[in-house]
Amino acid sequence: MLALNRHPSGRHFLQIPGPTNVPDRVLRAIDQPTIDHRGPAFGELGLAVLSGMQAIFQTSGPVIIYPASGTGAWEAALVNTLSPGDHVLMAETGHFASLWRRLADRLGLRVTFLPGDWRHGVDAGAIEAALRADAGKDIAAVCVVHNETSTGVVSDIPAVRAAMDRSGHGALLMVDTISSLGSIDYRHEEWRVDVSVSGSQKGLMLPPGLSFNAVSARALARAETAKLPRAYWDWRDMLGVNGKGYFPYTPATNLLYGLHEAIEMLRAEGLPAVFARHRRHGEATRAAVQAWGLEILCQEPDGHSPALTAVLMPEGHSADALRKTVLERFDMSLGQGLGKLTDRIFRIGHLGHFNDLTLCGTLAGVEMGLAAAGVPHRAGGVAAAMQRLAQAPAV
Repeated sequence: MLALNRHPSGRHFLQIPGPTNVPDRVLRAIDQPTIDHRGPAFGELGLAVLSGMQAIFQTSGPVIIYPASGTGAWEAALVNTLSPGDHVLMAETGHFASLWRRLADRLGLRVTFLPGDWRHGVDAGAIEAALRADAGKDIAAVCVVHNETSTGVVSDIPAVRAAMDRSGHGALLMVDTISSLGSIDYRHEEWRVDVSVSGSQKGLMLPPGLSFNAVSARALARAETAKLPRAYWDWRDMLGVNGKGYFPYTPATNLLYGLHEAIEMLRAEGLPAVFARHRRHGEATRAAVQAWGLEILCQEPDGHSPALTAVLMPEGHSADALRKTVLERFDMSLGQGLGKLTDRIFRIGHLGHFNDLTLCGTLAGVEMGLAAAGVPHRAGGVAAAMQRLAQAPAV
């Protein structure tokens, strides 16, 4: 049993960039009796969420749903399309790109890891150069992260696709959309991505526990000859029964209830409006950070994430100490620095079930926390964000 040392009044502000706040509507949907996952009612639910996820990924192709974290979806993408010793091209954009690379290493793949500084997105030119240099067409796949959750940097996936086309190379394109799906415009089919990877706990506004692969016809064809071991992750087993709304093993039924409700919420708002809301909140957050006189980690003007903002601490000051102060004084959780950014940055999540007042409350907590922790800054960040929000009213 968890020992709770205190019981603060009001709701906890969970402002990490995932898991995000779960809407009450989704919580109520999850809180239903579990049904027979072989019965007709479940078949209707399965068909609804599978087709609904096609709309969210913006694809007419299949979307496969696993009871797993995003890490499982990473593995599924690789084992269904690749064989032992295959060569994979990946790009170092941050902590999660590095973890995907480590997973590929453990599967026995040969990885070329294009170096990065964690402050910029994928260099499409470097991707093109690496593919052009691969005269024997040895590289089987290119794997990139769309929105790097550890850094707050978005990579230009259409530019990567164009670079691959110019190279004339036939490698598959795999993209991690774990913190961008449902919060940043992402077009699996239009951008000709072969495997898109995602998870439930961010823009989809669910608890952790579901992961996704959206797959192209090219990826499905590659799955017929891929030789990496697969059992639990096998697309073929999934697709064999998904057509009628079922799964080859026991699904996470109650999370699927929640997914159905989350899809309905995103549909009702409309994806263009969802993306515009996230862009607006990202802009307001950056206005606050700049007003405080602090430095945003992302150095790429077109790469600022609408889903989160990573903020560098002034020299000699601890990001973890600030986060501790904010948690203890104001009952708000901010994202920590990961990997080489440990204790150097804090991350403000502004994605998922989120509105103007939530953002203003979040930024007020940060501004009060900076003062309480003795971090050098200027006042006025919240006011700057409010001014930006007023200039671009919600639609």
